[in-house]
Amino acid sequence: MTARAPGAFRVAVVVPLQGPEALYGPSCVLCARLAAEEITEEGGVLARPVTLRIVDGGAPPERVAAEVDRLVSGGHVDAVVGWHLSAVRQRIAPRTRGRVPYVYTALYEGGEATPGVFAIGETPELQLWPALTWMADEIGVRRWFVVGNDYVWPRRSTAQVREFLRDRDDVGVDVGEFVGLGTLDFDAVLGRIERSDCDGVLMFLVGQDLVEFNRQFARYGLEDQCARFSTLMDESALRVLGTESSRDVFVASGYFEALPTAASLDFGARYVRRFGPAAPVLNGPGESCYEGLRMLAGLVNRTGSADVRRLSATAERYRYEGPRGPVLFGGARAEQSMYLATADGADFDILAGL
Repeated sequence: MTARAPGAFRVAVVVPLQGPEALYGPSCVLCARLAAEEITEEGGVLARPVTLRIVDGGAPPERVAAEVDRLVSGGHVDAVVGWHLSAVRQRIAPRTRGRVPYVYTALYEGGEATPGVFAIGETPELQLWPALTWMADEIGVRRWFVVGNDYVWPRRSTAQVREFLRDRDDVGVDVGEFVGLGTLDFDAVLGRIERSDCDGVLMFLVGQDLVEFNRQFARYGLEDQCARFSTLMDESALRVLGTESSRDVFVASGYFEALPTAASLDFGARYVRRFGPAAPVLNGPGESCYEGLRMLAGLVNRTGSADVRRLSATAERYRYEGPRGPVLFGGARAEQSMYLATADGADFDILAGL
């Protein structure tokens, strides 16, 4: 593909529209639309307008990958961007390998090295280690019980937490329970937490599963026994949960809608101006899709080509700025600011920069 290629620059946007993670989907779709419109207004990608092809990333992983493969192989898209589970990414990456750029925007377990995959989301070393250190030092959480969905991100993140805490004699972690996606009944897990000596619950749960767990946690009355920590509690989940089910929930992320920076506030204003005050709540996964499209456009325009090898060379020290602030992409991961927040009614209260 050259800078003179005709027609639109077509992007498959893979976001969840079904399953427990569908909670994040509406914001992802609208943020992607906002990015495409803004990029086009600013001159496009290689002077071409940006068009989107929404792919349901909440379908079974192999089905999602087959649809992306069909679009790429048929010449229907020039790039792939998306927020979706790691199980889906692991199926898509071999299908796009070396053919089109694939910007993966979700927080994940780290280690993605497939040629042409640009993983810009938060990773455990950036997100978990400083947050768990803060919670130990500032509020005295010493013993963590892990509950997570049963796939690669929760399991590998848990293993990394154990590695992070190896040098701290005063903090430990119990591998508690991994449950299937779509779990609605957490009674057995909550009983184990109640009988344990933990004073913190580390939640690697997704979307509606995260909501259901926290609702049931509150009904058990465990808030006084344990603080809760998540890297994936977003604004959408918080609005559904409400105040009574989210007391003492702490969250680490590269972006919150409540982030009081000029870039974040301006982004929120543009989102509301474009989609109205009744639009789906602006959330972290959605913002990451916006960042992913902006990163892709900037990288391709700087390179002068969408060729994967040339893009990979440019990306080795590629810096861009978005609503979450400056991000430095180093080929293996994106270095970015992290923030710790606590649930405050229907919004988040930013406590610290990590």
